[in-house]
Amino acid sequence: MVVDMKKKIMACLVAAIVILCSLTHVRSDASNHRYKEGDDVPLYANKVGPFHNPSETYRYFDLPFCSPAHMQEKKEALGEVLNGDRLVVAPYNLEFLKDKESEIVCKKKLKQEEVSQFRAAVSKDYYFQMYYDDLPLWGLLGKFDKEGKDDPSEHKYYLFKHLHFDILYNKDRVIEIIVKSDPDALVDLTEDKEVDVEFTYSVKWKDTEIPFEKRMEKYSQISSLPHHLEIHWFSIINSCVTVLLLTGFLATILMRVLKNDFVKYTHDEEAADDQEETGWKYIHGDVFRYPKYKSLFAAALGSGTQLFTLAIFIFLLALVGVFYPYNRGALFTALVVIYALTSGIAGYTAASFYCQLEGQNWVRNLLLTGSLFCGPLFLTFCFLNTVAIAYSSTAALPFGTIVVIFLIWTLVTSPLLVLGGIAGKNSKAEFQAPCRTAKFPREIPSLPGYRKTLPQMAMAGFLPFSAIYIELYYIFASVWGHRIYTIYSILFIVFIILLVVTAFITVSLTYFQLAAEDHEWWWRSFLCGGSTGLFIYGYCLYYYHARSDMSGFMQTSFFFGYMACICYGFFLMLGVVGFRASLFFVRHIYRSIKCE
Repeated sequence: MVVDMKKKIMACLVAAIVILCSLTHVRSDASNHRYKEGDDVPLYANKVGPFHNPSETYRYFDLPFCSPAHMQEKKEALGEVLNGDRLVVAPYNLEFLKDKESEIVCKKKLKQEEVSQFRAAVSKDYYFQMYYDDLPLWGLLGKFDKEGKDDPSEHKYYLFKHLHFDILYNKDRVIEIIVKSDPDALVDLTEDKEVDVEFTYSVKWKDTEIPFEKRMEKYSQISSLPHHLEIHWFSIINSCVTVLLLTGFLATILMRVLKNDFVKYTHDEEAADDQEETGWKYIHGDVFRYPKYKSLFAAALGSGTQLFTLAIFIFLLALVGVFYPYNRGALFTALVVIYALTSGIAGYTAASFYCQLEGQNWVRNLLLTGSLFCGPLFLTFCFLNTVAIAYSSTAALPFGTIVVIFLIWTLVTSPLLVLGGIAGKNSKAEFQAPCRTAKFPREIPSLPGYRKTLPQMAMAGFLPFSAIYIELYYIFASVWGHRIYTIYSILFIVFIILLVVTAFITVSLTYFQLAAEDHEWWWRSFLCGGSTGLFIYGYCLYYYHARSDMSGFMQTSFFFGYMACICYGFFLMLGVVGFRASLFFVRHIYRSIKCE
């Protein structure tokens, strides 16, 4: 029976992988094309948008540029669509090894509304993004001159009408492309009147010795510059010092206190039996009493364990070089695929632990597990996607993409969640408690304010956050800006430090809670472990107002909406780390004494 169940689960996993690969259309590595002189290499126009609002992007031809007679859209993978990419062939003929001088794209008379549209884009520092042989290139649409005047109505607005492409090649391969705007070829957009524009471009090909295999190193080296590395290593040293001080202090204190406790309790056992017990031994009959809302607790453990597994797999892929710069949508594709495939872990962990806690309605527990993280994420997505649709932004997912995600959820995520739940229910694991639980719970003594849940969460979250806050800036500047982040090894070290500090601080607070004869430590350890997620969200407020220039309802909604989901994910993941560490510690100390 068990063998048949394992075979069925393995068959479902294989089927799930096949379905995911077909639905997500995982893109291969960078373009591997070889060209001959005169070959037509298409230039794809991707999107435009305000430079300081990375989520607010629009289709390139939403602005009145010279559009081709027939729009040729490039087929996008799931991750690329989630990233907001919408590639269309641009009307620039960049033939391989063909230099061009002042080639005309088109001559156009801009209407008054189109002039106003371009002027609004220039005033918001709009940039454009294109791709040539899978190499990214950017440029600004224009510039505005304040002329020393503070009144925006007196500023001068100009549109760049000439683009120059410098393209490096090595034999039959494209290695690098740079686009420059001619600062002297300008169109005055200051006044609302019709303007005649002649859009032009030029191309210059240059030979280089850079091999094709290293053409992406240019982008990854930006984040490895010496002054950046110094800050990253300062962050690592700062975090390591924090960990060493914390672990050394806690280890010394806890070892001394526990040693004294063990000596005291051993002496008490040899003394008169009627001697009153105190401290954490006094509550040995209640410390393993199951927590309230155990179905929710087990669901939180299952979801947090799945997210922890997801984070580990993402780090492994990053360390082996899958997420090289501008591998469009690779991260989003990996997140969707791995989250779907690890849903079985959530189901198994939640159902197994729920049954260990003598829960009966495991089906309801599975439903709660499946919706605990996906539910808030879905509601947030519905709101933000509606906002993006209202703005006509490329951040709005097409109906077909929503259908694909729904199919992944129904055909892969949900079945694996159920299979994991069935396997967890049938595991017949028992909760390992060194002490028997008393029939009636002891009354918890009155505790001072600083020993309540919220102050303890503040104390538990501050130290792990202080170990990662320097690195957080670079991550935010990459996710919510245009900075490139590729030093995944340092990020992984910081992640390990975060886990270690979270575990140690939660164990310490759990010990002090038990020493105060408060036996309701289950939820407290989970909340204290996950409280770092709340500090990260607090950092979001600081970053938005002090370190970024983001503005507008759409960008603000996307930033705080999706960061709320990410921080909630961190809360669940680190909550699991805190609880598991505390459970290991509590079992250890109560196993070391004689409990009746």
